Amino acid sequence: MSSSSPQELATRGKAAFKEKRFDAAIQAFSQAVTLYEQDGDTLNAAEMKNNLSVALLQAGRAREALEAVSGTDQVFAEAGDVRRQALALGNQAAALEALGRLDEALTAYQQAADLLADIGEGDLRSSVLQAISALKLRRGKFLDSAISMIGSVESATHPTLLQRFLRFLLRLRP
Repeated sequence: MSSSSPQELATRGKAAFKEKRFDAAIQAFSQAVTLYEQDGDTLNAAEMKNNLSVALLQAGRAREALEAVSGTDQVFAEAGDVRRQALALGNQAAALEALGRLDEALTAYQQAADLLADIGEGDLRSSVLQAISALKLRRGKFLDSAISMIGSVESATHPTLLQRFLRFLLRLRP
């Protein structure tokens, strides 16, 4: 392990992730988790576990991604950090989806969407609802997928050009 601080490792991991050097990001985030845990800083350790999970998922290591993020939603819930709790649930859902555990993924995505709605995070909620819609579409649930996509468009607080166009079309329906 290097003599870097956990903050330096986190910064290094984020830079490596941006550069799509996922193995380097995984190593940096793993080391940061260890150091934060040694310091008794459970919130930052949980944050690094979420970053680690995303990097592992990008590296095609879904099982490890799920292991890394498991339980972090509870850490954030106990700290009253609803936003990061929802993001952790979304990361769990993405790992579950990659593992083919689609029912569990849908449940986790829905929990994340509900929490984001509770705190008024429309844009993040919109992204989660899009993931739900895509997952339902993959499972052949076309009507459910369309309903989720409508919810995604309607909850975006800063809609893209496409979302604004879809909102316009939705207003035209009888």
